[in-house]
Amino acid sequence: MSKIIALDYGTKRTGIAETDDLQIIASGLTTVSTRELFDFLKKYMAENDVEAIVLGEPKRMDGSDTHSSEAIRKLKVKLGTTFGLPVHMVDERFTSKMAFQTMIDSGLKKKQRQNKALVDEISATIILQSYLETK
Repeated sequence: MSKIIALDYGTKRTGIAETDDLQIIASGLTTVSTRELFDFLKKYMAENDVEAIVLGEPKRMDGSDTHSSEAIRKLKVKLGTTFGLPVHMVDERFTSKMAFQTMIDSGLKKKQRQNKALVDEISATIILQSYLETK
């Protein structure tokens, strides 16, 4: 089987997670500067067999679009055309809070929990695990 990757897209950083080859477990991969996202993905795709991309979709509490919804829709199209892969959207409400709570539960010290790149990577993992559970 192929891997599935997930992106927690942000204007500064993008958290990235991947599945194992059997698509059972979601694991954090890295966080990259959003400016370098496509370069990173091109290299990653050349080295790994990827079946699909999962993209976190920002929504307000009432389900309406956020200020970044249009940028995410454009990113979805660009990812699909650049890599020729299906791009699935997953509601990302609460993922940052869940990521922060995961950091607390795992015993990370306060200084370590301030690492926003780690929060983005954990958020991408939560987005990917959510996708796997609904698949």
